[in-house]
Amino acid sequence: MLPTIKWEGNKIIMIDQRKLPLEEVYLEFHNYKEVAEAIEKMMIRGAPAIGVASAFGIALGFSKLSKNTNYIEKFYEICKAFKNTRPTARNLFWAIERMERVFEKNKNLSLNHLKEKIIQEALSIEKEDIEINRKIGEYGKKLIKDGEKILTHCNAGELATAGFGTALGIIKASFYEGKRIKVYVDETRPFLQGARLTCWELKKAGIPYILITDNMAGWLMKQGKISCVIVGADRIASNGDTANKIGTYSLAVLAKEHGIPFYVATPLSTIDFSIEKGEKIPIEERDKDEVLKINSSPIAPEGTIVENPAFDVTPSSFITAIITEKGIAREPYSESLKKLKIER
Repeated sequence: MLPTIKWEGNKIIMIDQRKLPLEEVYLEFHNYKEVAEAIEKMMIRGAPAIGVASAFGIALGFSKLSKNTNYIEKFYEICKAFKNTRPTARNLFWAIERMERVFEKNKNLSLNHLKEKIIQEALSIEKEDIEINRKIGEYGKKLIKDGEKILTHCNAGELATAGFGTALGIIKASFYEGKRIKVYVDETRPFLQGARLTCWELKKAGIPYILITDNMAGWLMKQGKISCVIVGADRIASNGDTANKIGTYSLAVLAKEHGIPFYVATPLSTIDFSIEKGEKIPIEERDKDEVLKINSSPIAPEGTIVENPAFDVTPSSFITAIITEKGIAREPYSESLKKLKIER
């Protein structure tokens, strides 16, 4: 397994995803502010992974508090630092809410015992995520036929989770079962998570892949070279509308036009049941330099105006199925997702 993020006593270790695939650089973090910065600057990314990172960061920050500190006030100050990092990813807030619930339930314990509870919850979130992803793979592989030609967008593998992956987890589970699949990876501008990260993961796993530019997908679909699309998710509304890396919506429209199944792979924790429709999902706007430069080299004239939304929202009507650790949901998603939540 790839060591995306690891809790190691009084420090956190994670791979710097900005350096991949050219360098495998592992960073050590000794305080929570460094971890929050790592999330914000995309040293670690992917909704489940930053959920784990935020839980670890909160545990790290809280574990270093002394007895003469107002630890209740400080705990919520630490949580706030993580809430301010990436606004779209539901798992980030889900993980923080779990940490807050454990804190509230146990805040009358001694500080040392409370620290143990907080650390244990963070480790539980990590462990559960790996198991959840494997279950998603088991359900999802049932939808993948032998000889399937799969297009995936961005990176929804081990690097985006605590382990195994969501969309890539389905691809891996299908491949390990012996299915002859062909995987197309689009580059995913502007941060190139597909080219840099997904290709790196698939190569590590020994799964054959083909890299394409983002604007090739429609033509390949028309030629019959793609038979399904599988993507991850950063936040899903209760009606199934799905926020994912920018460009996902375009692929969903193309898939519908060509009669190709469009699947979303996600843990139930990514579903925000407090939001009815996708239009309510906050969309993060990132730094213009991600569009204006590649590896610090300018690719547009100075003074060029940029829009850089990190995510778009795909309406549920474009989604063939949402694959979770509790099963596969189909339309109407307001009913099927709610049912899976109750069964959880």
